[in-house]
Amino acid sequence: MSAELTIAHISENTTLQPAIQAWKLYLRDQGRSNHTLKAFAADLALLQSYLPTDQELGKITTKDLDEFLDWLQADRGIPCSPKTLSRRITSLKSFFRWLTQFGVLSTNPAEKIVQKTVFSPLPVTLTRQECLKALDAADGIRTSANPDPRPYTLLLLVLETALKKGEVLSLMVNHLELDDPEGPYIFVRYQSPRYRYKERKIAVSPQWVEAYRDYAERYQIKDTVFPWSQRRLEYLLEDVSKVASMEKHISFDMLRWTSALNNLIEGTPGDQIRQKLGVSKIQWREVYEKLRNLAREQGYSLTEAA
Repeated sequence: MSAELTIAHISENTTLQPAIQAWKLYLRDQGRSNHTLKAFAADLALLQSYLPTDQELGKITTKDLDEFLDWLQADRGIPCSPKTLSRRITSLKSFFRWLTQFGVLSTNPAEKIVQKTVFSPLPVTLTRQECLKALDAADGIRTSANPDPRPYTLLLLVLETALKKGEVLSLMVNHLELDDPEGPYIFVRYQSPRYRYKERKIAVSPQWVEAYRDYAERYQIKDTVFPWSQRRLEYLLEDVSKVASMEKHISFDMLRWTSALNNLIEGTPGDQIRQKLGVSKIQWREVYEKLRNLAREQGYSLTEAA
């Protein structure tokens, strides 16, 4: 049964259980992942267990929801982390907003609930000096008596493009446009239509093109740009940390944040950085605030890092 047919049989006199099932159908129709469906459904199941079994949708008030959230934090007896609480508030807001939009409820009891946004700790990044030190070390590996161009090619690519680990692993030779008259770039692609909004073109430097061609010739790269396991690529970055005698352990996530931070410090417009990272405008709010805080940590004023 479709979500539209199910919602037609729900009214303000309906109890939570059938409404939750209809909402799950709606989320599935919208292409939401099974993980999201399970998490949201579990959050609403908690509300169902808290309220009287015969509680009708139209009689659920903001006070009921506030008391439910208090119960989750103080009286349920099971720890509820700030991140989990934030998601459960999101579940409530999404569910009751959906009921209101489809005309089941005339007023939204979750509308006035305050969303508790959780900001994770600031990521670890490399300073400008550390970037240069790491690149020098990787270049030393590339030009040693037993040369290996992989660490330098990988390190410079992520520093320039801010690719995620999975995007690096999925990068194909036909995604590279190294002879484009307007400048070389890579095209980040996704197989799933759901993630097409993350697809983007990102410029790369002539220095990276030169390094890549040397690397591709040495390892006879034909299809996958980095035909190595995830663990092997992580080891290549760790090798750079060791050769450079760095206390920080270089990782994909560290390089991705460092790339975005360097752009911010250089004065790149925020929307360009957002598009380079492949994040939504909503995600960008938290990312941008973290980048500004990281810039302050490195001694850059907000004006310099704007």
